[in-house]
Amino acid sequence: MEAATLSSSSPNVAVNKPTLTPKSIIYQKFGNKACYKIEEVQEESSQNGFPGLAITQKCPSLFRCYLQLPEFSVVSQPCKKKKEAEQSAALMAIQKLGIDSLKSSLTVSDAAVELISRLSFIFSSEFLSSLHPLSSHLKAISYRQGELSGFVPVSVLIACDAKLGNLCRSIDARVESNPFLSIPLVMKAAARLTELLITLEEDLSIRRKNPYLSDAILALPCPRSDVTNEPLTEAVYIPFSLAKDVRSLSINLYQEGYYLDVIAKELDVVIASKVLISRTIGKASSESRLYYSASEPSNLDSVLVSHEANELSYSDSSFNVRASYMLGQHVYGNAILASVGYTWRGAELFNEDVSMRSYYRMLVARMPDGLYKLSRDSLLIADLPGLFTTKTNWRGSLPRDILCAFCRQHRLSEPVFDVVCNSNKSDHDSHGSCSNLSTEKLRTGVASKTRGALATIGPNSAKIESFSCGVKVFSKNHNLILESSRIDTFMKQGDAVQNASLRVLSFLNLYFKQPNMTIEELCLLGADCDIQCHSTCFMKEFSLCQLLHKVQQPSHLRGGHKLNTNHRDPSNVVSIFENKQWSIQGAACGSLPSNGSLVSISYSVILVSKSIQIREILEKSDEFEFEIGIGAVISCIEAAVLQLTAGQSVCFYLDMPQTELVLAATMDCEKVLSFLSSKSCFLEYSITVLRVTEPLEDRMEQALFSPPLSKQRLEFALRCIKEFSATSLIDFGCGSGSLLESLVDTPSSLEKIVGIDVSQKGLIRAAKVLNSKLDKLEAVMLTSNIQLAILYEGSITEFDSRLSGFDVGTCLEVIEHMEEDQACLFGDIALGLFCPRVLIVSTPNYEYNVILQRSNLASQEEDPDDKAKVQPCKFRNHDHKFEWTRQQFDHWATGLALKYNYSVEFGGVGGIQGVEPGFASQIAVFRRKQHEPVKDSGETTHTQSHYKTLWKWDATNSVGESGPCSVECN
Repeated sequence: MEAATLSSSSPNVAVNKPTLTPKSIIYQKFGNKACYKIEEVQEESSQNGFPGLAITQKCPSLFRCYLQLPEFSVVSQPCKKKKEAEQSAALMAIQKLGIDSLKSSLTVSDAAVELISRLSFIFSSEFLSSLHPLSSHLKAISYRQGELSGFVPVSVLIACDAKLGNLCRSIDARVESNPFLSIPLVMKAAARLTELLITLEEDLSIRRKNPYLSDAILALPCPRSDVTNEPLTEAVYIPFSLAKDVRSLSINLYQEGYYLDVIAKELDVVIASKVLISRTIGKASSESRLYYSASEPSNLDSVLVSHEANELSYSDSSFNVRASYMLGQHVYGNAILASVGYTWRGAELFNEDVSMRSYYRMLVARMPDGLYKLSRDSLLIADLPGLFTTKTNWRGSLPRDILCAFCRQHRLSEPVFDVVCNSNKSDHDSHGSCSNLSTEKLRTGVASKTRGALATIGPNSAKIESFSCGVKVFSKNHNLILESSRIDTFMKQGDAVQNASLRVLSFLNLYFKQPNMTIEELCLLGADCDIQCHSTCFMKEFSLCQLLHKVQQPSHLRGGHKLNTNHRDPSNVVSIFENKQWSIQGAACGSLPSNGSLVSISYSVILVSKSIQIREILEKSDEFEFEIGIGAVISCIEAAVLQLTAGQSVCFYLDMPQTELVLAATMDCEKVLSFLSSKSCFLEYSITVLRVTEPLEDRMEQALFSPPLSKQRLEFALRCIKEFSATSLIDFGCGSGSLLESLVDTPSSLEKIVGIDVSQKGLIRAAKVLNSKLDKLEAVMLTSNIQLAILYEGSITEFDSRLSGFDVGTCLEVIEHMEEDQACLFGDIALGLFCPRVLIVSTPNYEYNVILQRSNLASQEEDPDDKAKVQPCKFRNHDHKFEWTRQQFDHWATGLALKYNYSVEFGGVGGIQGVEPGFASQIAVFRRKQHEPVKDSGETTHTQSHYKTLWKWDATNSVGESGPCSVECN
């Protein structure tokens, strides 16, 4: 696939929108709130073909489905299959809700006729007795006093009856973007029913010409006789003026009259029919809606506002940017966010408090990472991960569910997932030393270059399938907004979908952090994420985000706590590595966490003010679990946890994050807002590690080997170093420095040790450990010769001439984490340019996996989706891009040795030489045959410095020198 680029305009894309099943429609509206329960129905028959013989025969089983929704439940008819029963129940539910499950084939004229018919039915006596939200409204308005008695606001009809909305969309497609364009359509249809209805065009209301019979009204329960909760309901007042803050509001539902009259009074609107009611906002079961004035002419424009939101200024009449962003369409004038009204749940008036906290949580939910934070109920600790490893290790809502929820929040079409099944025969040929490995793969049946891969051994194995997935996101008008490329491949279709979803979410999250970026910057961001984005349509759909970004702080805080959602701004972050309050409590117990570990912590986040002595708990959890290395928590939290073992705790301070996150987390917004106005607040984090579950690969190895395989690899390398009397060593892919740490602890001839890695987190951790050990070197180890230790940040597939010609190079369990062609490139760079006298490379032996994965420990971690299947051996780690058999490893190493005039010997650890299936970790030891190495003629050898010095220790002054990034939590 071609590299993703961004076009400056949206092409006219023809979209064949698939017809959604009833169950899919229910999921769109209610998500996980919809609960399906299947009951088996046994029917017995005495008819056996022989009259007079009452022999009971058992008939085939039938299935009945119970569908429980937040507002009501339905029961399907018996069906032959479980899935048919579920679809039947879902169809019954959407029919009851008035949702059109099929793509409308009505012409405009037919829809207009149906609209008149629907209005006629709504105002019939038959409809009045039905269980429908509108029937309760009709009952309520009959109790109104004066000339407005019996008049129903048209906005109520549109908000409460989905069938009216569907018919209006068939007449005018623009209703999809602006539901209030339905008002003139409904008024026009009502005007045709002169014998049944009376319309007041100026007041936007309709009533029956002949009132309902009093007996019919009295037979219904009084709508104001019951309120589901306390009559004094909390709501949120959102003024259009940015000089005024969003505030809490109490609405008394026991006041005389129709409840919309009470809301109209709060909005300073003369009559309730001039109050517009939005669609529901927030979670699926929510009844939260925005109420605002139809007296504002712009709210009822027959055409959509032509200019983009980012062209609006703060002085533009009564444009309400905060309410507009929340609703996803332009709102003018003041607005009230409230959860009150008549529902399918019953005839009584439903009411539920909407607090300031609820308001800010709704704002957070419009952010991609906000949806993930809310799913984890952790706004100040959790962060949207950058990597999906396995479903078993993932915590919180899955990426696909988050992406679908994001699209619904922003009134976009459901994302379209394009999954392609690939065969192993499509593997690309590798380059250089790996040119023949693809042929080898086909012959041996081993798959590679597939994340989370499953593979089989044996030439006659069945064809291996892998999956790749692309994602397309469309607007409600079916204009293509963005498209992600199919890049990575996975052995499970579900993993491909989740990873593709996460890539789109990561791109959107980066944009939402900087919504004021230019089209050129958006182009660069899309190219980096392999996302093709049609910028005109994209900017149009998210234009309100740009404007809100400037005004989202309360007025008295504006200019104070800047947007810094994840505490990542290096200039503002308090360094937890040099902070005087940084101190670890408790004795070390067990191993430190590493990438792939599952860590369980308890934590509290407390708001602290420097100017006034206050401490307010914002968020706490007795147990919070996450995977290390995927970005599931904000970076400073992971950096701190990496220093702790089970039972240890730490307390440190961070600058204030985005104010909305703080207000969404706290239970007392007004109190916290008063503290934040001091502009001298910060957050105190207290963390205790409860337990550390090591990565599955490590646990499998530890269960079968003593000492653990990782320690055996280090001991193998140490023996080689002593044998060669090396004075200098370079560790390619040093990670958190386990080998370098062992070298410091072990007397040897080494005088200079160097580590290289791409992970800044791992290097910072290594620097801390090495600095501590080396500073104490003279006191505890007088025989050590180490004079210089350096850590570089960079890729081992790039050459840095400063590190050429070392005595020993090591690369232990690193190459399998690279793409196969990159691993082969490393071989060329290492032997052709770095040219150490000795190079030690270890990598997993794929043939040994069958033994490792027989253990019960491995089976306990199986994905539930795989338990019913007979699966071939997995790779040992989800991050392994390939794993080689002994023959493949031999082929790679021998080719390199011949090319660069090295000899190579093969060995390993975790097994017995000559006994099948060989060593668990296979090791190649390359030795240079002559003093002057054979340089790679294809590479330039002039001075090159690609690596950044992150940390340096020199024995001449016994002081560790840190680079600029070593003390930042970014």
